Amino acid sequence: MKNLSKVFTTVAVSLIIGSSYGSLHPVKNNLVTSIEQLNSNHKPNPNGNTVKIALLLDTSNSMDGLINQAKSQLWDIVNKFTHAKCGNDLGPRLQIALYQYGNDHLAAKEGYIQQVLGFSSDLDEISEKLFSLSTNGGEEYCGQVIQTSLRQLDWGNNPDHLKMIFIAGNEPFTQGKIHYKDAVANAKEKDVIINTIFCGNYEQGINSHWKDGAQLSGGDYMAIDHNREVVHIKTPYDNIIIQLNNKLNKTYVSYGAQGASKLQQQAVQDSNAMEMEEVVAVKRAVSKSSRMYSNSSWDLVDASKEDDFELGNIGKEQLPPILRGKSKVEIKSYIAEKNAERIAIQKEIQALNKKREAYITAKRKDSGKGELENAMIGAIMKQAERKNYRWD
Repeated sequence: MKNLSKVFTTVAVSLIIGSSYGSLHPVKNNLVTSIEQLNSNHKPNPNGNTVKIALLLDTSNSMDGLINQAKSQLWDIVNKFTHAKCGNDLGPRLQIALYQYGNDHLAAKEGYIQQVLGFSSDLDEISEKLFSLSTNGGEEYCGQVIQTSLRQLDWGNNPDHLKMIFIAGNEPFTQGKIHYKDAVANAKEKDVIINTIFCGNYEQGINSHWKDGAQLSGGDYMAIDHNREVVHIKTPYDNIIIQLNNKLNKTYVSYGAQGASKLQQQAVQDSNAMEMEEVVAVKRAVSKSSRMYSNSSWDLVDASKEDDFELGNIGKEQLPPILRGKSKVEIKSYIAEKNAERIAIQKEIQALNKKREAYITAKRKDSGKGELENAMIGAIMKQAERKNYRWD
């Protein structure tokens, strides 16, 4: 595993260099004329509903297992939404926010609470923030962290959007100066559903008011073994998907002030996933092959799919070195080539993942899934039905 992880990291870093400084290959004429068709098939949906999920994670001393589950099972949750459809038959956008609480390293005057990330659809950024978390002892104020997330985050007023809080921890739900019932009342006013995940015995969670905190807002109460080791099932398709992910990375064409750093972030998060376990890297690659992974702010291929994209608005100095000095037609041809390559690779990953999932289904026992993944996906699918969401 360690040797494979080192290879993966080396390849990822080389891709950063290759994407920025590689040679410009000739492009077939039909790519120039077909870029609009390719984009229309893989364009992020501007009219779909939005799912907003705020994760409130206890990062006190006993929560290392919870944080590790969040890091490894993020991609299962993202991949589940790949197949979601709204009432208008369009796929929803997914935005995730992240808070940590109960950590002595955080400011006492803020209730040992920190917004790690506001609502974001940037999957690399979400992964980076999850990997930045570390645990330390502290006071766990559930009502206050819920109230803080309701106040700080932009939940919006659209009644069709699905808005959810998942709070996980293992101390009584009643601690802190803000009572959980007041926070729940505020959540109901904003049409936000609170789901509680007690890390420990089911009955203990009920006795410490975690169940009541969820039910008052129409949410779900769950208890998990946060220290449980999840046994991932390896498949004959994993290695191929990882190799395809390496090829997928070569299709990214960075631009703008953040282009180079975001390209590096992509590679680092690939490496982080691989360091956890090869299967986690596979799940991340599957997410990257879906509509949920879009990087129009720094990648010219994704940017070209936006309605307001205008190549002429991008200065030569904002382009990667390989494209500076090229004509507008040549740049468009290069983007079209990379777009076509990406779509082909993404389709291949998705096809392999279907075989992978079938293999896992045949091999998996009831204990095969992750505790946090099971808890969250079950609640999400149940509550999404109220907003007319469905899964293919």
